[in-house]
Amino acid sequence: MKILVLSSSTGGGHDMRARSFEQWAHAGPAVAPAVSVQRRQCLDNDGALYAFGSWLYNFIQKTWPVLHHIYFNVLEVVPFCTSAAALPHRAQFQGAIREIAPDIVLSTHDHLNHAYLEAARAAIAGAGGDSRRRPPLCGTYCGELSGGYGFSRRWVNPNADFFIGAVDDCVAEARRHGMPAEKSWTGGFVLNPDFWDPPLTAEKRAAFMRENLRLDPDRFTLLLGTGANGANNHLSLLKALHDAGVRPQVIALCGRNDRTRNIIEAWAASHPGMPVAALGYQAHMRRVMECSDALFARPGTGTTSEAIQCGLPVLFNGIGGVMPQELISVRYCRRFFEANVARSAHALPPLVEAWMRSPGRLEAVRKGLAAARPPAGLNPAEILRKLASLRDA
Repeated sequence: MKILVLSSSTGGGHDMRARSFEQWAHAGPAVAPAVSVQRRQCLDNDGALYAFGSWLYNFIQKTWPVLHHIYFNVLEVVPFCTSAAALPHRAQFQGAIREIAPDIVLSTHDHLNHAYLEAARAAIAGAGGDSRRRPPLCGTYCGELSGGYGFSRRWVNPNADFFIGAVDDCVAEARRHGMPAEKSWTGGFVLNPDFWDPPLTAEKRAAFMRENLRLDPDRFTLLLGTGANGANNHLSLLKALHDAGVRPQVIALCGRNDRTRNIIEAWAASHPGMPVAALGYQAHMRRVMECSDALFARPGTGTTSEAIQCGLPVLFNGIGGVMPQELISVRYCRRFFEANVARSAHALPPLVEAWMRSPGRLEAVRKGLAAARPPAGLNPAEILRKLASLRDA
């Protein structure tokens, strides 16, 4: 079975899920059905207008997230990327479809499941294609966690062959927007395979913290997250914690931003009372999360889903405002556990201190995380099996 996954680098969650499908396919037939997965970046490389829209999304996310309320609402009403005839590189895209000949085209992005799916079908059957061949099944995986404001109606294409939602709330919202019930189902989180590995033993966790992070396994550890675009407030957060006398040890994720990492390491060297491990890009986040007691990060669906899956208590970074897409993550989490949003660096220390001083309160959050997690039987391998059964029907 050949699957072509369509994604775009607006934020990091879409690409993360596309990569995860690829990684599960590479895990082999003992884990998932015999399947080959290829990824294709759309929008970013499909014409100046689409590339500008992708750049603008990421620029706003890094600089002033609250402005995304304008961006989001404009795209909800503007007919953007809705017709195959308007795709700027349609011929090139359809040529790739004919060359790859996928059985399934799967979108992980809300603006790729209308025009692109229509063009993929037409590339194989009908005008411009080979009418003797069966067009690919076309559909969407949506990682959003709840409905309401922030859930884009663009996620829903009733003419698609299927819609897979991360959680029941997501599927219910898609059906509310017109997705037929018989073509939609809950698939669970799409994350890297290591998020389903057995947890580290206490001994291995302690050894990893000492040898790889140079941190004390018995000290409260706060993980500062960063998105794929390197958006972070690490230095101001470290200063706020230190000045408030709230001094956990910290793991600061810096992604591929070497400048941020150098700044954090210089600050840590001059403040030895608050140990900091500044880390570059991590291909396997599960282990780092297991070594942490709490996470402070933007409430994107990718990071939030990772925290829920591995049971890591999370505080949300709302500095600069909370984007519409992030609001639905916060809304979902608040149904299950204490999900506080810090809208300034100085709002973080009292939240961290409350968890450091109250192990019982932190344990209640962990129980809520377990309740928020999709059932254990839902994982990307099961999604691939379901897609295989649809193909063979």
